[in-house]
Parts: sequence; structure tokens; C-alpha cells
Amino acid sequence: MTNQICRRKVLAASAAVAAFNIVPSSVLAQSARKDGKSRNNQLPPSERLNLGFVGIGGKGRINIQGCAAHNIHSLCDVDQVRSAPSFKKHPPAKRFEDWRVMLDKEAKNLDAVVITTPDHTHAVVAMAAMQLGLPIYCEKPLTRTISEARILTEYARENKIVCQMGNQGHAREGARLVNEWIKGGLLGDVAEVHCWSDRPIWPQGIVRPKAQPAPSTLNWDLWLGPAPDAPFGGTDKDSVVAPFNWRAYYDYGAGALGDMGAHIMDYPVWALGLGAPLSVEAEFERTNPASAKHTYPSSATVTFQFAARGARPPVTLKWFDGKTLPPRPEALEKERTLTSSGMIFHGSKNSMMCTHKTTPRLFPESAMQAVARAGEIPPKTMQRSPGHYVEWFNAIKANDPSIAKSNFDYAGPLTETILLGCVAERVGAGTKLMWDSKNMKTDHELANRLIQHEYREGWTL
Repeated sequence: MTNQICRRKVLAASAAVAAFNIVPSSVLAQSARKDGKSRNNQLPPSERLNLGFVGIGGKGRINIQGCAAHNIHSLCDVDQVRSAPSFKKHPPAKRFEDWRVMLDKEAKNLDAVVITTPDHTHAVVAMAAMQLGLPIYCEKPLTRTISEARILTEYARENKIVCQMGNQGHAREGARLVNEWIKGGLLGDVAEVHCWSDRPIWPQGIVRPKAQPAPSTLNWDLWLGPAPDAPFGGTDKDSVVAPFNWRAYYDYGAGALGDMGAHIMDYPVWALGLGAPLSVEAEFERTNPASAKHTYPSSATVTFQFAARGARPPVTLKWFDGKTLPPRPEALEKERTLTSSGMIFHGSKNSMMCTHKTTPRLFPESAMQAVARAGEIPPKTMQRSPGHYVEWFNAIKANDPSIAKSNFDYAGPLTETILLGCVAERVGAGTKLMWDSKNMKTDHELANRLIQHEYREGWTL
């Protein structure tokens, strides 16, 4: 712990915290291209952090690439096949199968930890790293349950841990434009928002497959971690749980909403300052009723109600996934199609559409052109990000959690809102849950049980 703090003080001395000033887009394009991964690959040794990675296949490889300017010190994964490309690409890195062993042996040599595991292990890995004083970058959704999100958020705040959730769109230009346009009055009063995703792209609404042994290259017990003991999967690729289909299962993931909500719902929650919802209700159909014991439905519509905030009106936010889509706005030109995922803000003056990867546009396009000609587009007033990963690096070097804009003070409550929608899907279609955020309770007995985390023997938070 002492070594970590001393090392961070040295790094902080050379940190370029000024990267968070508002700078011309031409400068940002050069210094933060591809989320800060070009120029910063030439960081001098004195500015490089020693990073440990838990989960290095799939999205884990992308996170390693995003951190490539720094020292890839330790790599950990339970799957020998999925981890092989990362191990091969970074031969000097220390290799581990069990993250607990990695932290026990290498914590004193690490400056931070990146967590890219299935949702059900996020909280236990993150808490263990934070208790060692290590900054963490944790993939979305932050946790699998609401109680885990609350505990991690409070621990990080009380102990001033630098942290960042992996909803990369939070750092993009589009997120800031949405904020500026809404707060600048371009849309007028926004009372309804529609968010949608074409996920799931894995099987949902299915029952747990019969037992099949896990491959010898996968440490299935470690993969399960705090989850209940259960079989690996069935006899075909669509019925095995790992490495991809786990998102469908209650024990491991949070379905389509949990997967994409942190990206898509992020923009309206942030720009409108929504806070905790008052209520949530889910609508869906199940072709196989038995699947309700195991997995999220294949398609759903989830309605969140938010209170008024000062002079701003109450907001209805509707989430659509799978085969469900939001109603097509009458003002949207016939030749324009809805993207595979996105959000629509319905305002009293104008309406706006975007995705978490694109900049917003008013619709119809004639409205966009009219406000541009009239010079009515609000000015840029928010700090621009040097990139989602770079924010986190700068926060670590400056020992200032606020520099990472999706730190747990923001990402924790966002995760709670999203997971409350997941709870509504598990409780049953048409059941409206009233939410008491302060006491973390609903008016429904089953929902209250689902809010809490439970771990198998030998695992704790």
C-alpha cells in the first residue's frame, strides 16, 4: 500500500490534468483519437501505470488495447483459450488464473486494476481491489445487483478510490452536446424519452440446459465464483453459458437492459439530471413460461417514471429491446430508419435523436437546419474529454476521483436505475414497482429479495 501511494505521487507530479480544459476539436482529434490511444502510446516510462487485468478475452482485449500506453503488468483469466491471444501479445506480463492470487502476489506492484469479467463477479473483484487501495476500471453494468452497486459506490466515496465504469460513450462528444442542447433550452421541456436496443443477440427466454461438463481449458468453478453451483451448459453452442450467453441468466448477467442500458440510458439520465426513479414497470411475453425461472425475456418494454426536478417536468423514460421498438415519431422523415439502438428526446419545442456513438440531430432535418441558420444552437460550455480511459489515468495520477466522469458516484446510481428495470422483468409483466431509493426497497416482497446479493459459501463481498 505504501509503495502504491509513493509511486502515484511520483506519477502525479507529471500528470497533465489540464487535459480536461475545453480545447479546440482539432487538438482533441490529434491527442485523443480513438479514445486517447494514439499519442499516449509514446508516454515516457515515468508516466506509465502498472495495470492488472482480470478478464482478458473478448471485451478484455479491447480494454487492454485502450490501456496500451501503460505497462500491462499482470493478466488473469479462467479460460485458457479465450486468454491465449492476450497472453501471446504481452509476453512480459505475469500470468494468473485466479484473480485472488494475482492480487495477493502483485497488489504491491500494481497502480490499478481493470475488470472485464461477467457481471456476477464484478463486485467481488472490485471490492477486493479497492480494499487494497487500488483504483479500478470496471466494465458495465457496474454490478449484477442493486445492493452491490450501492456498497461499491459508498466504499469508493468514503475511501476516495479513483474508479471508472466502462460506459465509454460517456466520454464522447455526443454526450456533451446532448447535455448542452437540453440545458440550453433547444428542446424546451423534455417530458418523455425513448431508448432502444436490438439486444439480446444471445438466446433469452430459455430454460437452463441440462448438465454438460465444462471444457478442460475452462476453470468452471472459478468462473462461477460467487454464483450458485450449476452446470456449464447443454449440447450445442446456443445452450452453453460461457463465454457469451451468460448475459441471459439471472445468476450471471442482467439481460439486454443490463448490457446496453449503461450506454443508452446514460445520456438522458445525465442530461436531464433524472436521479432515482419513482417507479418502474415491465411488459413482455414469454413463449416458454418455464424460462421465467432462469433467464430474462427475449423482448421487453420497461417504463421508468422520474419526478420533476425544480422547474423541469416529470419524465417518462421507456426502454425497448429485442423485437420491440419505440413508436415511430410522426415528424421523422419517411426515408429515415431507426438505428439498431438509440434514443429519442421528445421536447415541447423540438425533438432530437441520436445513439451513444453519434452526435445528436433534431428532427425533422428541416428543424435542425432552421435552428442552425438562426444561430440558436447552444454554445459548447462543458469540458471535453480526452477519452474514457485517459480520464481514468489522469484521475489516478492526480489522485482525484472527480476527473473520471463515470466514477461510481455517477455510475453507481445509474446502475441502480438500470438494475431496477431488470428486477421488474423478473417480478413479472405488468407489475408496477414503487421505488424507495434511500432505503433501497420497493413495495413488492419478491423484488426486495432480488435487490439483495447472495453468494455461495466461501465467497463474500
